Amino acid sequence: MKLFVSEGNPQCVKVLAALEHTGVKCDLQLLGHEEKVVSFLSRPVLPAVLLPSGQQLFSANAICQYLFEVGGKEITDTSRQLLEWEATELQPVLLQALHVAVLQGKSSEAGTLLKVTLSWLEQFLSGKSTQFLTAETVEVADIVLWSALYPILSDSDLNAGELHLVRGWFKRVSQLPACTKAVQAILPGKALSALKNFLQKQPALHTQRRENLPSETEEAEHVMTEEEIEVAGQTFSGGLAESRVTVERKHPVLPKEGKRNVLVTSALPYVNNVPHLGNIIGCVLSADVFSRYGRLRGWNLLYVCGTDEYGTATENKALEEGLTPQQICDKYFAIHDAIYKWFQIDFDYFGRTTTQQQTEISQNIFFRLLERGFLQEDTVEQLRCEHCQRFLADRFVEGVCPHCKYPEARGDQCDKCGRLINAVELKDPLCKVCGKTPVIRTSKHLFLNLPKLEGELEKWLEQSFSTGDWTANAKQITRSWLRDGLKPRCITRDLKWGTPVPLEEYRDKVFYVWFDAPIGYLSITANYTSDWEKWWKNPQQVELYNFMAKDNVPFHSVVFPCSLLGAQDNYTLVNNLIATEYLNYEDTKFSKSRGVGVFGDMAKDTGIPSDVWRFYLTYVRPEGQDSSFSWADLALKNNSELLNNLGNFINRAGMFVSKFFNGCVPEIVLQDEDKRIIAQVAWELKQYIQLLDKVRIRDALKCVLNVSRHGNQYIQINEPWKKIKGGDEDRKRAGTVTSVSVNVACLLSAMLEPYMPTVSQTIRTQLQAPDNCASAMLGAEGYFLRSLPTGHRIGTVSPLFQKLDSEQIEILRKKFGGQQGPSKKSSTTETKPPTAAEHIANQRKK
Repeated sequence: MKLFVSEGNPQCVKVLAALEHTGVKCDLQLLGHEEKVVSFLSRPVLPAVLLPSGQQLFSANAICQYLFEVGGKEITDTSRQLLEWEATELQPVLLQALHVAVLQGKSSEAGTLLKVTLSWLEQFLSGKSTQFLTAETVEVADIVLWSALYPILSDSDLNAGELHLVRGWFKRVSQLPACTKAVQAILPGKALSALKNFLQKQPALHTQRRENLPSETEEAEHVMTEEEIEVAGQTFSGGLAESRVTVERKHPVLPKEGKRNVLVTSALPYVNNVPHLGNIIGCVLSADVFSRYGRLRGWNLLYVCGTDEYGTATENKALEEGLTPQQICDKYFAIHDAIYKWFQIDFDYFGRTTTQQQTEISQNIFFRLLERGFLQEDTVEQLRCEHCQRFLADRFVEGVCPHCKYPEARGDQCDKCGRLINAVELKDPLCKVCGKTPVIRTSKHLFLNLPKLEGELEKWLEQSFSTGDWTANAKQITRSWLRDGLKPRCITRDLKWGTPVPLEEYRDKVFYVWFDAPIGYLSITANYTSDWEKWWKNPQQVELYNFMAKDNVPFHSVVFPCSLLGAQDNYTLVNNLIATEYLNYEDTKFSKSRGVGVFGDMAKDTGIPSDVWRFYLTYVRPEGQDSSFSWADLALKNNSELLNNLGNFINRAGMFVSKFFNGCVPEIVLQDEDKRIIAQVAWELKQYIQLLDKVRIRDALKCVLNVSRHGNQYIQINEPWKKIKGGDEDRKRAGTVTSVSVNVACLLSAMLEPYMPTVSQTIRTQLQAPDNCASAMLGAEGYFLRSLPTGHRIGTVSPLFQKLDSEQIEILRKKFGGQQGPSKKSSTTETKPPTAAEHIANQRKK
């Protein structure tokens, strides 16, 4: 393995410190800044590592992680999150601050640029009691962040704030021999001056970092040309088109000729409990953000969802609460409906599956499958409780998982390893109703003949994968089901609560919920409009987006499509299957059944506005890997990103208009610097649109925050509060900066609409912005336009966000933290979960 570094490059400090700390053996070569190592990149990039396999790594953070893994050192999820923050939040601001400090000699301005970003790290450390960022020992995040901040925090001339906790942590890491050696090798002499040669060779300040759009390398950069800057300025000056009006949504929404017709569904939530934050971001909130965005883009879009009310989960809950299944459905439908309304989920229709339309459509699909020979009959071994005199459907039995030995596996799936289970495979099974041991008996059932449909399914999947947007995990899970060949899938159950099987010999059975539930999308649409078939039997004109968590994927990508393909009735099949990973709660998992985590009604009772919850959940949305909800991180994101970044910029822009220009937007006389900020913002808007078009919801939100960050820096550098006190030219300059800034604030209101609808509307109200400004700037072209012309009078400006302090968060953590089990220990001993029998006994005691 060979590691290539260059002197004066702060990124190289990271990898050299990581190499020294981990003790990994590696050949080290010191090169000049302009020497090219990675052949397939168009520009020189260092550091770089040549792996024994011949592959190359050229991201400093990726190299550091690799060295820690090779060195046998664990990398925690929190550490990975800090690395992401360093790369996406700290580095862009840090690079600009270093330019200002080293090349322009403005140390005070450089410190000011960094204060907001570093305050986040200070607040993060305020919630920690460990010596280092994530633990009592040094992790990769300590090495990476220390190396990034070394040039700043080691220079006494650069004041980035008090930062007592950050400086204390920085001092502790500085004492590591690995860090000392790395600095001596890469930054000899005074840290800032040692960077000069490196910084002079970096792209100009208006260089923008791409947000990892598909098919682009991680470190790809977009350097704006002078032509782009000029075009952005001209487009901005053109203003809003008078003819562009906001189209009011009228119901029922039906497909239209010549329009992009988009049908959006989110996985139907069970009515066996209150939805938790993991449910909300995995399904309805993600779909809502995309739907709001699509409407702003001018798509003809219908978003439907509803509660999944049949099956064993409902019967279980009814037994637990002493109610009938229908009473449970009515109770929890109202709870779900109220929570989603509070979260501002803008369904076109939110329905339920206990309807006549559900019965009719499900039975129609069933009969078509039966007539075409895609169903088969077979007897299966099932668990039967002789004490309760009934066959036990999947969730009426618990036992030891045959795969991972987890003692509370359900009869259909193990919560711990995620494997699907046949209930008779469980070890030491127990009836969840009475706690007795069931026996194995045979029962006759109907199966969907998936092997007979496999060829047609694969042909359709190949086309859908290539033309639609399927998340990587959705493709992977689907392929894993197909890899070993499909097997017949039982579609009936020995239950009373469900859609009846319309055959005399099966009159005591109902459809299995995973055959029945996805048909709920069709029946809910049928309850919304009698013209439902225009959406669901119209694949030529309709694009279907399904939103869900990854555990729902096989039923939506294999079982449900096979049912519709076998029915041979021109059904609309999913073009874009969007699956999230899991959102965890602090250091454990959300669990509806065990009451672990923050639930929708709890979020409402915290007093924190729903827009803040929407923002944070989309900010940590588990797009590529599992992520975690954290109370401390919620406070940090609120205070740093919403209050100090976004809210600070919008409030300042509006206040300058009110205070300096009597509430009227001043005249604009654009200079090159103004055109550059306009071009920077326009570029972020373009990235935002490209990312949301690909349903990259979390990444697109970073573009919004980048816009306000650019705006804050623009205001800070130009200091309109000083220029307004000068002569005529200075006052004109203050007017231009103010006018550009308040128009950027107006764009932010448009970009925030899918994420924070109330805040978005509040900004437009304060600015008295035109009704069509959001749809105009996010429409088909996606241009940053001057929405507030000279002389436009704004309204009353007031702060958008409130600070969340640590005491308040600690109270909320204790009050709303959920019914958690024993916390994780640092030792290798793990608390053994209770057995099914113990769990049932504990429930009886309650």
